Amino acid sequence: MRSRTATWFECKISYEKVMEDGLQKKVIENYAVDALSFTEAEKRIMEEMSSYISGEFKIKDIKIAPYGEIFFSDDEMADRWYKAKLQFITIDEKTEKEKRNNVNYLVQAGTLNGAVKNIDEVMGGTMIDYVISAVAETTLMDVFEYAKKQADEKPEVEG
Repeated sequence: MRSRTATWFECKISYEKVMEDGLQKKVIENYAVDALSFTEAEKRIMEEMSSYISGEFKIKDIKIAPYGEIFFSDDEMADRWYKAKLQFITIDEKTEKEKRNNVNYLVQAGTLNGAVKNIDEVMGGTMIDYVISAVAETTLMDVFEYAKKQADEKPEVEG
């Protein structure tokens, strides 16, 4: 389990997909990419999707994602993406009242229970008091990391 902070963009793609019965159907799918701008997000999603889609596709929408950090899983069964809302609990020193700050995360897991387990695994290593206030499955098909792609493309150095 690892986490990654970045500016994430959700991209909505429309294309003709060959279904299991062999027929083509127009589908709209959601993906996330990390990028520095909308322009870079558009370029990145076009590059990523061109290796998966043989025909024509259209970008229907790009928006800044409502999460800043993603918890990735190395588990092969972790094929879904969950949006999690965590509340961080702090005590105001002046008023001595409890204060809760909401933060959204994207969590990769195979099941809802797996998503909760992954959150606890990452957050358990911190000293922050938190409450998981919501976890819901998203419609994201995949997440494309820029840093991971760069690392994958580095040539191996022979020594």
